[in-house]
Amino acid sequence: MEILDIVDEGGEPTGRTAERETVHRLGLLHRTSHVWIARRTEGGAELLLQKRSRTKDSFPGCWDISSAGHIPAGSDYVPSALRELREELGEEARAEELRFMGMRRISWRGEFRGLPFLDEQVTRVYLLERSRDADGFRLQASEIEAVRWLPYGECLRGVRESAFPTCIAPEELLMLAPGL
Repeated sequence: MEILDIVDEGGEPTGRTAERETVHRLGLLHRTSHVWIARRTEGGAELLLQKRSRTKDSFPGCWDISSAGHIPAGSDYVPSALRELREELGEEARAEELRFMGMRRISWRGEFRGLPFLDEQVTRVYLLERSRDADGFRLQASEIEAVRWLPYGECLRGVRESAFPTCIAPEELLMLAPGL
């Protein structure tokens, strides 16, 4: 059972908590951290995308942020981001390696597997530089089917044009541009 802090619009805990399922059923505001892994090549910056497992409760089989996750009650953005990197990709990082790129307020309403899914979140977006090949990451099979590197411009175009199944917001990709 995953317990999350309910937060205010600034992402600060209100003192209330709820189970993840309740948070998404009722559309309660909660926190997430997003970490984009980038590498520099002769052709320019590339981003590591993960393909979400088909068993995920939201956006199954879609290409997504390198590493992202809900922040458990009592935790904070950076420790949660570092934990998700370890769990999902087998990637060790230090807090000082994460470059803060900004905050986003996300609001999405839909349905998955016949159930309402109301996503109201405050997220902090980070950039992390790594240069390894995609097959050098140790994937958490219950979360991720695959990873791949994609040139930044191609990723932005693909997301804007819905060229591949994704749950990436173009606004978030644009937040990364100054760091690439």
